[in-house]
Amino acid sequence: MPQLQLIEKTAHQPTVPEISDAESEAMARAVVNLFTKWSLSDAQATILLGGLSPRTWARWKTGSVGRVPRDLKARLSNLMGIHKALRIIFTDAKRGYKWISQNNDTFGGTSALDIMLAGELTDIMRVRRYLDSVRGG
Repeated sequence: MPQLQLIEKTAHQPTVPEISDAESEAMARAVVNLFTKWSLSDAQATILLGGLSPRTWARWKTGSVGRVPRDLKARLSNLMGIHKALRIIFTDAKRGYKWISQNNDTFGGTSALDIMLAGELTDIMRVRRYLDSVRGG
């Protein structure tokens, strides 16, 4: 009969390094500027940020970010990835900023913004994956 062997426990090593507090604060400040370029309303901004309270969003706009939870860090990272991809795809930055709200056949005739405003992290990731595939990355 086979014998069971004890396996030593090892600490979990994430394959992707965790986003630091300083990095998340920098991304939050960048997203405030990005959302202005995308011409988003405060209500749209709070949806994209996972239901961030309007009061917290107002603080972010003044530069006071505070603690950023893990899910929000993932949202910020994906939004920055979308911004990066658009800057690579469009040499004219203004075209990239407008693209986000223009209807697109890839998304069934709706805009990338409409897809992301469904509110789930996976909706933002869907847009990022599409743009990454377009830019070849």
